[in-house]
Amino acid sequence: MSSDGRDVLRAPSGTIAMIVSGVVALFLLGDAVLRAGWGETLLLAPWVLLAVWFVYLFVYASVIETDAGAVTVQNFLRRTRVPWGTVSDIRLRYQVVFVFGEGRELRAFGGPVAGRPGRPSRTRADGARREPPALHEVETIKRRWEAAVDAGAPSGEPTRSWDLRGLVALAIIVVWALVAVVITGGPA
Repeated sequence: MSSDGRDVLRAPSGTIAMIVSGVVALFLLGDAVLRAGWGETLLLAPWVLLAVWFVYLFVYASVIETDAGAVTVQNFLRRTRVPWGTVSDIRLRYQVVFVFGEGRELRAFGGPVAGRPGRPSRTRADGARREPPALHEVETIKRRWEAAVDAGAPSGEPTRSWDLRGLVALAIIVVWALVAVVITGGPA
């Protein structure tokens, strides 16, 4: 749990992919500066940044955030905040599923995912299977939910919003790309 009482659960592969794509983008743009200069690099940059933005969207943006009052699930650019008092069940199917209302479900694309069953351990004498880390993370979410309900967390309607930072970044990149196309005279 972080110092502000908020937990952020994201697939580690998303963070790794975002770092790798950022390093590749920096390498490509640095190479463009060395080979063609700053002017040409500024015309090339929006296309590289657009590729990084798609990595952000499809691999990194989806996340589960929990705090004392609610759980926030971001799937791609759509954010849904569900008060803990509204949640009736949390389970792990292929991804974390929050059940609320009259059986409505909210599937979280980010966060822990059910992996393959663990192999029997070669080092343990009892031959027990390893538990996937996702089960521990789901138990952490359940403990936070149960603690919030025991503390009298209010219920209410889920609220939906958009990832404004992601949308603003996309708008800037698209405008930049359009300017680059106008300056270069468009495709040949």
